[in-house]
Amino acid sequence: MHRVKSLPEYLRERYDHWKQSSFPEHSDWFRKLAIEGQHPRAMVVACCDSRVAVNSVFGQRTGELFVHRNIANLVPPYTPDGKHHGTGAALEFAVTFLKVEHILVMGHSQCGGVRGCIDMCRGDAPALDAPGSLVGRWLDVLRPAYGRVTDVQSLEDRQTALEKEGIQLSLENLLGYPFVAEAVDAGRLTLHGLWTDIADMDLETFDGTVRHFVKT
Repeated sequence: MHRVKSLPEYLRERYDHWKQSSFPEHSDWFRKLAIEGQHPRAMVVACCDSRVAVNSVFGQRTGELFVHRNIANLVPPYTPDGKHHGTGAALEFAVTFLKVEHILVMGHSQCGGVRGCIDMCRGDAPALDAPGSLVGRWLDVLRPAYGRVTDVQSLEDRQTALEKEGIQLSLENLLGYPFVAEAVDAGRLTLHGLWTDIADMDLETFDGTVRHFVKT
């Protein structure tokens, strides 16, 4: 553990500033969360990309969204094999224990994970294709969606198309989780697909009736 270092100075300074300037105004809210626990109405599956400001977009306070982030905001197929499944565990906790009413799969433009999948599927990323690549094996979840966008000629347009197809694939995979399907069928849970352009933060939502994204 000698390789583990203390908090970087710039982060410590920012924490000190937040604790002194912003926290006092909201201290009652944090105390309420500590005493009463969390009761979020919605779960968001978002990308790890630091440019995706999930809480800011929806104007949520701490404790109001249950957020799970991974590479390319993917929901893998339900695989009850007894191994480690971070996304599946987060979903089970949100639906079974927190009783969230909504699950939002939120993708975004210029997603590096999606671009990695494109390069991998085209044979341009041998490092990702290597069996030992953790990122590559995670992006295998997105491979089935790549087959839906191969007719898109422009690389930029193909990336946008795959970002949105990945959201649809994740929504399809969500219904493979028994506890999700049961909650949806019972009317206790609704599923939503979202895509945002990180340049202007315009938001598009997936309309399941026409299988198309529309501007919000």
